[in-house]
Amino acid sequence: METNGLSYIDLFAGAGGLSEGFMQSGYQSVAHIEMNEYAAKTIETRIAYYYLKKQKRLRKYYQYERGEINREELLELVPEEELNTVINEEISPKTIKGIFQRIDTILYEKEIQKVDVIIGGPPCQAYSLVGRAQSSHMIIPMEEDLRNELYKMYVQFLTKYQPRMFVFENVAGIKTARGGQAFKNLQSYMRRVGYEIEPHELNAKDFGVLQSRKRIIIVGWLKGTGYEYPSFDIISGNAKVEDVLNDLDILHPGESSSEYSVIEASKYARKNGIRRKSDVLTHHVARPHTEQDIEIYKRTIDLWFHNQQHERLKYDNLPEELKTHRNRTSFVDRFKVVEGDMDYCHTILAHLSKDGHYFIHPDINQHRSITVREAARLQSFPDNYFFEGPRTSQFAQIGNAVPPMMAKEIADKLKEQLINR
Repeated sequence: METNGLSYIDLFAGAGGLSEGFMQSGYQSVAHIEMNEYAAKTIETRIAYYYLKKQKRLRKYYQYERGEINREELLELVPEEELNTVINEEISPKTIKGIFQRIDTILYEKEIQKVDVIIGGPPCQAYSLVGRAQSSHMIIPMEEDLRNELYKMYVQFLTKYQPRMFVFENVAGIKTARGGQAFKNLQSYMRRVGYEIEPHELNAKDFGVLQSRKRIIIVGWLKGTGYEYPSFDIISGNAKVEDVLNDLDILHPGESSSEYSVIEASKYARKNGIRRKSDVLTHHVARPHTEQDIEIYKRTIDLWFHNQQHERLKYDNLPEELKTHRNRTSFVDRFKVVEGDMDYCHTILAHLSKDGHYFIHPDINQHRSITVREAARLQSFPDNYFFEGPRTSQFAQIGNAVPPMMAKEIADKLKEQLINR
């Protein structure tokens, strides 16, 4: 991977979906700051991938994916200064000074004179519509959630490092949180520290991702620089959702596979770098299900594809013996089939922390929820992206991420301005 001479800091980095787009575009990472232990480890593993790729030693990375060497042996192959760019800390008033000190040390040791871009966005649960709908059942009501104030931490990084541009991403619900006041305050803070900004609602499906996933993307630039919000052409995936799934082995509940079912993936998967010839298949493990779940899955898939009517199963329409949830009035479409025969699936991945239980594979012969690898592909993560931690954490990391294909297009468009002006 060739570098483009530009550097970036990733705040609230998660598993690195947004960062992946910037790394693919050639940016040099200064720091990835993420409080979740497993997500931070995933980023470390990704750094190992890029380092070993540059050293032409990817065989070692593939050995790790196959389980032939352990994680400690993998990370021993990577210089400490590269791994130190991952800061596993919560961003808060108590920790921010120490985080600044660590970033300053990295800048000094890597001889990086200037941070060009800051990217990232606070945890989206604080702004999500689903979260607000459940607020009355939460220990801390949504309006009292301290994560609502994390944008102030983001702005402190802008003040400290004065990047030429920044990318702040979040869920569409941020526009209406606290009656819209949170979004107004956020923009006011950003302008106050010297930035021109523009917020736009962008959809992953317009970037070639096989998923309709709306995000608010704020792009900011230092006043007087003449930069502007990038202009994005709509990119069609030119594929069906099933095209990114059909080279994976057929699995039944509780089964797993580490081999691809066909030698060559679909044109879509190859063109977008989701699967390469040398890749090792990981995380293709089907969750075990009860007979009751399997029967519900069969009904859900059959209803969706019946006469191509694309009808969702309503929980209340199930036979009484299949109903186990007490809640019969809300979240009634909790069982959703992935729309394999469509140009994109709908935003089913935002809540994969539920272990993917309700996101059903479109093949009625498999009658199961999707695997971690299938979820990752629907988010446009390449197969060589390895997710650390238990299965529930892997799903959460994927579900909360910005699709890398979307992130790369954003990174490329910023690069055009930063290099040419």
